[in-house]
Amino acid sequence: MATTIPTRFDSLMFAAAQTAGERSHRSAAQQLAHWARLGQELEASAALSQRDIDRVLAGQLDYDAVRDIEQAAVRTAWRESIDEDVANLDLRADFATQGRTRVSESDAEGNVTVHVREDEPGAGGATAAR
Repeated sequence: MATTIPTRFDSLMFAAAQTAGERSHRSAAQQLAHWARLGQELEASAALSQRDIDRVLAGQLDYDAVRDIEQAAVRTAWRESIDEDVANLDLRADFATQGRTRVSESDAEGNVTVHVREDEPGAGGATAAR
């Protein structure tokens, strides 16, 4: 019998697995394992054209020119790439490299906070404005 290894999934994926699992009488973990096996089989099958997927991802073939199954694989690759980019995003470091001393951001309610670098003359940290 195979041993299990703890794995992290984002909350949206886990919630989707819970919902799909309920329909199939599986736990969220069982549903995630099912999806992993299904993906493994799809990638290994001749039904999926990895060449076409690679060409779409390289911008050499139009997304609409491939079948639904390849489009699903392309969307998955795009989603994974975006998730990785977001996880590695460090705007504070990027702005510091650009020499920016003040950065503003707003929250979901539209409240604006201005962040001032500590070494800026007259810096007092973050200030809120609206």
